[in-house]
Amino acid sequence: MVEGAKNWLRDNSTLIYFLIAQFIAIGALAASGIAYMVKLETRVSIMETRGAEYTVARMEEMKLRIAALEGQIKRNEQSIDRIIDTMTKKLNINP
Repeated sequence: MVEGAKNWLRDNSTLIYFLIAQFIAIGALAASGIAYMVKLETRVSIMETRGAEYTVARMEEMKLRIAALEGQIKRNEQSIDRIIDTMTKKLNINP
């Protein structure tokens, strides 16, 4: 039985070496994938912590810009209404 196993190993040594090399390559690929995922998660974590302050600051800036634009829109609407009132008075047209 042992002699048969030894003969089989000798006859199929190339297959065994190939399978061992394949297992090593798969292990290296798995280790590389895990290392990449850890690196990516670290980057995301850093972006979340550092980027949160920047994002809040940008949002506040955008809110100020929107408020200024809304004020300008109201002034423009009032100006247009005044012009329309003046023009309709001169034309004697009642809207």
